[in-house]
Amino acid sequence: MPSACDSLIEDIEDMVSSTDPTPNERQSARKSIVPRSRKKNESLINEELQADSLIPGTQKIWMKTWGCSHNNSDGEYMAGQLAASGYKMTDDPTDADLWVLNSCTVKNPAEDHFRNSIKKALEQQKKVVVAGCVPQAQPRMDYLKGLSIIGVQQIDRVVEVVDEAVKGHSVRLLGQKKDGGRRLGGARLDLPKIRKNPLIEIISINTGCLNACTYCKTKHARGDLASYPIEELVERARQSFQEGVCEIWLTSEDTGAYGRDIGTDLPTLLWRLVEEIPEGAMLRLGMTNPPYILEHLEEMAKILNHPRVYAFLHVPVQSASDSVLMDMKREYCIDDFKKVVDFLKERVPGVTIATDLICGFPGETEEDFQETINMVKLYRFPSLFINQFYPRPGTPAAKMEQVPAHVKKQRTKELSQLFHSYNPYDHKVGERQHVLVTEESFDAQYYVSHNKFYEQVLVPKRAEFKGKMIEVDIYEAGKHFLKGRPVEESKPFTPSIAAPLRKGEVSGLMQVNTHTNTCTPAYRLHFFTCMKVYTFWVTGFKK
Repeated sequence: MPSACDSLIEDIEDMVSSTDPTPNERQSARKSIVPRSRKKNESLINEELQADSLIPGTQKIWMKTWGCSHNNSDGEYMAGQLAASGYKMTDDPTDADLWVLNSCTVKNPAEDHFRNSIKKALEQQKKVVVAGCVPQAQPRMDYLKGLSIIGVQQIDRVVEVVDEAVKGHSVRLLGQKKDGGRRLGGARLDLPKIRKNPLIEIISINTGCLNACTYCKTKHARGDLASYPIEELVERARQSFQEGVCEIWLTSEDTGAYGRDIGTDLPTLLWRLVEEIPEGAMLRLGMTNPPYILEHLEEMAKILNHPRVYAFLHVPVQSASDSVLMDMKREYCIDDFKKVVDFLKERVPGVTIATDLICGFPGETEEDFQETINMVKLYRFPSLFINQFYPRPGTPAAKMEQVPAHVKKQRTKELSQLFHSYNPYDHKVGERQHVLVTEESFDAQYYVSHNKFYEQVLVPKRAEFKGKMIEVDIYEAGKHFLKGRPVEESKPFTPSIAAPLRKGEVSGLMQVNTHTNTCTPAYRLHFFTCMKVYTFWVTGFKK
């Protein structure tokens, strides 16, 4: 539903200062944007800048991201642009001059953490720039007053916003990107980024969705479906592999709806992408809602069976009651969901189906809840995300008659106990599997890898395994993991076609060929030319 602040969100570029130009003056100034190289003061090259320096690009920045992989991809892009522009990204919030807080609006707790982080930053006298779904959906919230905001489709302008925030201005960029009146998927895919994991590339294939779920706040921020063209996505994947990535995650609010706005579909995209995946590297599909995968089941089964695609699909059902699904406006019935699961289980042996469930949605009866319990008993999902219902402000579900808090809590507990009552991986012990090693475990005792079914396999922490496909014998199974012992006679296989970037290194910067003195194929950013970094300065901005 359009909100009362739609006119505000259309395109806000407010410089909050009493001495700043008027909106008309500023709009006029924007017509003549002049790129200017950001030059470093020669006298400062060999000495530390003073802590109170207000020269944009010299400060330390800490970034915190909440929420889904789409949000994480946005965070990686913002960090990359800031680092490429001269800012130093730090993992220590106390050491930073400015915090970039990238928010999630799915649940109350996530927004609470975001709001508390803003408060903490201001108490520590840190400058703050906020991004993500919360400020995009609710820019007028009291606790956002005076703060600079980057909209979810404006992450390509994070450097401009941070530059102004450093100088004490408050800037809000919340407009939608359009081409000939058609809404685009978002910021360009060829922006520089700092991958949280240099071995994994997260690609947002579209933004927004076609649903109008009554509980969802994300739709207020991300809007209707807008897909990226296939060629741009293929090029992004190709470039990622050239930078040493060995695993790609496709993400969006609903990957199954991809392409419906631009005359294509998800299988068409996936068949193009698998052509680019090197042997030993893998592709993981993101979340897809049941309605938009039903018509592609035959093709999806073939794709999930492909050796370079994980046989894994995240299909959120939310409830097994048709009555509740109708109140949620999920646009499918439980039989539709079961058809997806049953078909894929039959055609893709061993496939992992992950799903989400909401406990205590308004109007959910005990009978409705028991239908959900029975479904979980039937399928024994190995990956199950259980959520207690939180009414999000501004959504239709928030106005419905709520299930009592103690009932919601009890149902969540009962469902969680059921989930933890079975061990989905016990039958895997004794199997020999090929796994791709991509990261370190939380306790730093193992490396984490995944088998063909995207099941987590812990392996010994040996440097030669990182980023490699190895063969293991499964000797132990836990609730959420397997443990694998490397096969002695088997050698690690390197899927990458290039050495991966170092942790914290910026992806997408053009490299100069010393033999020809030209730039390599590249990300032709509007503020990057070879190894020089440019930024836009708009006449009329307060310096």
